Amino acid sequence: MSRQTVRKAVIPAAGLGTRFLPATKASPKEMLPLVDKPLIQYTVEEAVAAGIEDIIVVTGRGKRAIEDHFDRSVELEENLKGTGKSQMLEQIRRISSLANFCYVRQPEALGLGHAVLCAQHLIGDEPFAVILGDEIIDAPVPALAQLIHVYKKRNGAVLGVQDVPKADVSRYGIVQPKRLARGLHLVENLVEKPAPAEAPSTLAVIGRYVLPPEIFPILRKTKPGKNGEIQLTDALKELARKSPMFAHEVEGQRHDAGDKLGFLIATVEFALKNPSLGPDFTDYLTGRMRTAAGSRRR
Repeated sequence: MSRQTVRKAVIPAAGLGTRFLPATKASPKEMLPLVDKPLIQYTVEEAVAAGIEDIIVVTGRGKRAIEDHFDRSVELEENLKGTGKSQMLEQIRRISSLANFCYVRQPEALGLGHAVLCAQHLIGDEPFAVILGDEIIDAPVPALAQLIHVYKKRNGAVLGVQDVPKADVSRYGIVQPKRLARGLHLVENLVEKPAPAEAPSTLAVIGRYVLPPEIFPILRKTKPGKNGEIQLTDALKELARKSPMFAHEVEGQRHDAGDKLGFLIATVEFALKNPSLGPDFTDYLTGRMRTAAGSRRR
């Protein structure tokens, strides 16, 4: 593996969003608003803050709204200009200039590994990042930047992980770690959604990866697993047998915004931090809790 700069990121966005039906029947899950921005914009902004220049979005049927969001809207810009809304105009223009955007279709929902493979011709022989858009990580240092820092030092694939309750390990890919330093581990194996009694640790992969191009030939040979899908985890297990792979414990607050409850929690947390909404929303929540407490006492 060569120590190339990580310039490209793949954002898989071809999923059907079944956990949010019926809201996602005609609208992409990635476009659900988290306060005042769609989920996918948080992901793109994290990538750009980590030094990513090219964003490759793997889309599917019915996902045109994603492309439109990151494209220019001349009519909207002219309207904002004509009504003197210069601050809003600047925000709208900034969206389309965040990065170089490229879109590739995943014709069938054949798994995360297949989605990554769809971007091979745009990645070439470079290392690249993979970011799952429904994992929103609020961190002073962008989560992806943390992984890229490890990649530059260690020159090997890096998985973002966080410690989860043992009862929750069956929801994640879990690493079998060998501790190297505080928050950094060598990955000896990966187990996809193990039963709690069979989990090698409680370190869960959380949707942030920095991968070498050597993952592509492995993905091409990876046979479909559960549900007939090509699992990225299976390819990562093979890669870990051939070259060092590292797990970095990401520092930051992670929100599983692909889950209804997680999305609601993320909405509350980001609304409280919003400079224009936070104070009034805090007052509302405080009053709401008082009302609820009073009702319980009656």
